[in-house]
Amino acid sequence: MHPPSRPPTRGLLRFLTCGSVDDGKSTLIGRLLHDSQQIMEDTYAAIARDSRRHGTLGEEVDLALLVDGLEAEREQGITIDVAYRFFSTPARAFIVADCPGHEQFTRNMATGASNSDLAVILIDSRKGVLTQTRRHSYICSLLGIRHIVVAVNKIDLVGYEEATFDRIAGDYLAFAASLGFTSIVPIPLSARYGDNVAARSGNMPWYRGPTLLEHLEAVDVSTEADRLPFRFPVQWVNRPNQDFRGFSGTIAAGHCAPGDQVVVASSGRMSRIRQIYTADGNLTRASAGEAVTLVLEDELDIARGDLPVPPADRPPVADQFAAHILWMDEEHMLPGRQYLMRIGTQWVPASVTSIRHRVDVNTLEELAAKRLDLNEIGFCHVSAAKPVPLDSYADCRATGAFILVDRFTNRTVGAGMVAYPLRRSGNIHQEALLVDKAARAALDHQKPVVLWFTGLSGSGKSTIAKHLERMLHARGRHTYTLDGDNLRFGLNKDLGFTDADRVENIRRASEVAKLMVDAGLIVLCSFISPFRAERRAARDLLEPGEFLEVFVDTPLEECMRRDPKGLYAKARAGKIKNFTGLDSPYEPPEAPEIHLRTLGSSPEELAERLLERLIADGYA
Repeated sequence: MHPPSRPPTRGLLRFLTCGSVDDGKSTLIGRLLHDSQQIMEDTYAAIARDSRRHGTLGEEVDLALLVDGLEAEREQGITIDVAYRFFSTPARAFIVADCPGHEQFTRNMATGASNSDLAVILIDSRKGVLTQTRRHSYICSLLGIRHIVVAVNKIDLVGYEEATFDRIAGDYLAFAASLGFTSIVPIPLSARYGDNVAARSGNMPWYRGPTLLEHLEAVDVSTEADRLPFRFPVQWVNRPNQDFRGFSGTIAAGHCAPGDQVVVASSGRMSRIRQIYTADGNLTRASAGEAVTLVLEDELDIARGDLPVPPADRPPVADQFAAHILWMDEEHMLPGRQYLMRIGTQWVPASVTSIRHRVDVNTLEELAAKRLDLNEIGFCHVSAAKPVPLDSYADCRATGAFILVDRFTNRTVGAGMVAYPLRRSGNIHQEALLVDKAARAALDHQKPVVLWFTGLSGSGKSTIAKHLERMLHARGRHTYTLDGDNLRFGLNKDLGFTDADRVENIRRASEVAKLMVDAGLIVLCSFISPFRAERRAARDLLEPGEFLEVFVDTPLEECMRRDPKGLYAKARAGKIKNFTGLDSPYEPPEAPEIHLRTLGSSPEELAERLLERLIADGYA
C-alpha cells in the first residue's frame, strides 16, 4: 500500500454506517478500505486466515473482519461496539464509525452519530426498510446529521433489479421526508463484490449516479460551527502561578480574537479577550474546534462550566427546558427522579418533570407515556437545580447536548438534545422574605430538621413517629408529621403505586417537608420511600444537618406476620399489585444517620432513643 500522492483537498469527513442487523455495514467498510488501498499486505493475509475460522463467505475473504474486532462480534457475526476506522484518498480524509444494528445496542449507535456529519444507512435489498432503519434515521435526524446516503446493499442477491432499488428508495424517501435532511442520496451496491462502492458496476447500467466513494469525496458537509456565535465552555482555570490566570477549553462554536468583548452567560460579567494562548504560541484568531487558553483584561469570577459568549449573542439561561431524550439504560426513566446532568462542561442535578410524548419510530407518531424504556425516545420537560446556559441543539450541538447519569451507579442513562428553554422559568424569581428560617426556629427554641422514617409496610414507621411527636410536643417543641397514607387523601390523591407514581409521591412530600423546615419545624416524615434515589433527592433539598434518615429495620417475614392493615395478605392473593417487598423492590438505606432494629424493642422504647439523640444533637 502506498500513501496518497497528494494531501486531501476537502478536509475531514466523519461519517457512520448504520441500519438493521446483518445489512452489511462492516463488510461495506472493509470494502471501502480494501478498494481505496488502505490495507497492508500482512493485514490482508491475517484477515484471509481469520476468514477460514470466523468468516461467513466460505472460501472468500470476509472483509467485515477488518472492522469486527471483538471476539464476541466475530463469533456471532454481528457488531456490538462502535468501531472507528481512518482512511484517506487523494481527495479527502475519512473517519468512519461502524455502528451496531441490534436494537439493544441503539445507544452505541447514538454515540457514533453524535460525532458524525453524514450517515450511510444500509438497507438489505431483500428486506427493504425495517424498524431499525427508521429508528436509526430518526436518531440521526435528532443528532443533527443532515446528509444521508441510502445504501441499498446486496443488490446482487435480487439480480441487480432496478425495480427493487426504486421501490426501496421510494419507501425510504417517503418515510424521511419530514426528518429535515439536507440531502438524501440512494445508491444501489454490493459491498461483498464491490459494485458501486469504489468502482462503477457494469451489472447496473441503469444507474447513472455516483459511486459511494465518489459521493463521499464530493459531498459538502461544511458545518456552520465557525459561523455560529462564539461559545467557549470553560474546562479548567489555568493558574500555574500568581502572575497568570487563563481559562482553558475547546471553542465549541464561532471564533474569537484579542480585543473581542465577551460576557459570562450565567453571571452577565463582561470583559475583553487580551490574549489567546495555545501549545504552539499565541493566536490572532481562534475558531471552532481549537483548544485554547483565553486571558481576559479583567479579573472575573469564572469557573469550570462557565460559558464566555459575545454580549450581542447570548444563549438563553434557564433551569427548565424542553428536550428530546434517548433513553439508554435497562432501568426505565421515571419523571421526578433526580439524575446528574452534564451539559457543556458542568455537572448539575436535574430531573425530567414530565414526558410530553414518546415517539413511535415506525410512524413518527407522538404517543402518551409515563416512562421511557431502553432505546425509547421521548420529548420531555427537564428541570435543573440551577439555571444553565444552553442553545437549541439544532443551532449548536456542543451547547445543546447533554447526558443524564445515574447518581448511584454512575451509568450514563440518557442522551438529550435541547429543543428550547421554557420561558416561564425566566419569569419566576425567588422572593426574599423579611423573616427567615433561623428567626422562626429561634422563636421556637429549636433547630429545624426532617426525620425521614423509611422501611417496609408494617415495619412500625408511623407508630414510632407518632410516639416521638407526642414526646416532642410534651417538651414544647413545634412539630408536624407527614404520613404517606395521610398525604394520599389530599395532596397525592391522584397518584397510584406504579414506580413513576411512587417517585412523584416522594418528590411532592419532599418539597412540603422543605417548606416546613423553612418554617422552623421538626418534621417527621413516614414513607416507605422504597428507592434510594428519591431519598437522596429529598436530602439534597435541605442544608447539611437538616435531614436525618431513620431506617426502621424490620425483616419482611416479621412485617408479613404483623400485617396491621391486611395489605400483605391482599398482595399475596393478587388483589394488590406493585406491593413493596413482594413484587416491587425496596432499596434499604446504605448509611442512615439512625438505624432502628425493631425486633425486641417496643415503639415507645425506640421513640425514647430517638428523642435522646435529638436532644444530644441540639435539635430538641
